[in-house]
Amino acid sequence: MLAEYCFFFDMKYLNYVFIIIGAFVAMYAKKVADQNQYLLIAGIVMLMIGIYRVSKTIPSRNDNEVDSDSEND
Repeated sequence: MLAEYCFFFDMKYLNYVFIIIGAFVAMYAKKVADQNQYLLIAGIVMLMIGIYRVSKTIPSRNDNEVDSDSEND
């Protein structure tokens, strides 16, 4: 029942949470005077995972062109 009301359980929103948290952690690690390299790397990794997962859901433009070319033959 809790899963119905909590948007974090939807995988689409989880990608955006990764991006936001990763960007925040990376900016925070960069802003602090004594930079923690591991924190910066963790933020960048979370950011890249979120971007990768979002980009997997976007269809390729080339796939549409190939499909339309094969239909015309």
